[in-house]
Amino acid sequence: MNKQEIAEILAKPYAQQLLAGPEPARFAYTALDGDPRVVPIGFWVDGDRLQIATAPKAAKVAALRKNPKVAITIDKGAFPPKVLLLRGAAEVELVQGIPQGYLEAGHKVMTDDQYPDWKAGVEGLYTEMAVITVTLTWAKLLDFETTIPKAVEDLIKEKSAS
Repeated sequence: MNKQEIAEILAKPYAQQLLAGPEPARFAYTALDGDPRVVPIGFWVDGDRLQIATAPKAAKVAALRKNPKVAITIDKGAFPPKVLLLRGAAEVELVQGIPQGYLEAGHKVMTDDQYPDWKAGVEGLYTEMAVITVTLTWAKLLDFETTIPKAVEDLIKEKSAS
């Protein structure tokens, strides 16, 4: 899948809602022991890349340095479901302080009343963070209105042909 195809999917209204909304990303990677892991995590978008910040000694940091391949799902559980599926390669960079995107990602999931205490806690905890930047290599939006999983699409074609 090329960058233009990915950009077209990310530009769709439902994809934009999921990227800007309060739902966490489900971030999947391969741990150092070789087993898969998936964690819900806050994120922000930087152009055509997804970014996440975490503690520099988080297990996922070491794992991503060894194997940068990741899969990400952002979804709403309502009916019909809206699901943005992403794949890509992660790069890890240590930064001083707290990235503004991390603060904005945190604010997406809480009320304005909750945010100041959370922000103060974050500022008191972190002097540096690991920023994980995912360069996307694949994207698919399933909105169950205009797009559905290929296996379901194939089944519908098969049933309508008989």
